[in-house]
Amino acid sequence: MEITKYPKHLAIIMDGNGRWAKKQGLLRIFGHENGARSVRQTLEYCVEHKIPYLTLYAFSTENWNRPADEVKALMDLLVKFLKKEFDDLNKNNVRLNVIGNLDRFPDKTKEVLLNTIEKLKHNTGTTLTLALSYGAREELLTAAKHIANKVSKGDLAVENIDETLFKQHLYTSNLPDVDLLIRTSGECRISNFLLWQIAYAELYFTDVLWPDFTKKDLETALLSYQGRERRFGKISEQLT
Repeated sequence: MEITKYPKHLAIIMDGNGRWAKKQGLLRIFGHENGARSVRQTLEYCVEHKIPYLTLYAFSTENWNRPADEVKALMDLLVKFLKKEFDDLNKNNVRLNVIGNLDRFPDKTKEVLLNTIEKLKHNTGTTLTLALSYGAREELLTAAKHIANKVSKGDLAVENIDETLFKQHLYTSNLPDVDLLIRTSGECRISNFLLWQIAYAELYFTDVLWPDFTKKDLETALLSYQGRERRFGKISEQLT
């Protein structure tokens, strides 16, 4: 079956790197390294099929609790990925974006990340958003605090707070809501990812571990998405 309907905003929880490495008898970091290949293939597909927004859950706020050597390896891998992929990102007109709290990031990692974002900011193709040190609850609390601060200063009236205003205070204020959320590795939970933004998203769960996730697996997910009726609270007859 041909895919004729693509999501505007695709989000992916890239899960299963550690289990993939364990199955191969390797250290966990090798799973993350091989997962980068799946990132590349997925992004290439989005560029090719003009999917405007791709958001990847790369490092959660909870991931800081992992062993220090694994966290350091992940930071080093991010730097390596950005440097290695920069030319292709630029050639493919990809714009890079990041959401999350970067305060805890090593200076070197943050510098490379922000410099890459700056160099790619004028590109107009697919926007690749990396969720780094990201947690949806923290995001919502931060937004609430910013709004409360404006109210306390008299800069904002409570009656003017609505969904549009609240969204403007989220990390994703420059992104549309998610249309399709994919999670790999067989886990069927959201894990504190984009809780506001996936309110009406279609969810797709697959047993495939992230390093094994191919363009064919992505197409299977997209075909499932295409076959779903998105009613947004309406009934089928209203859509036609």
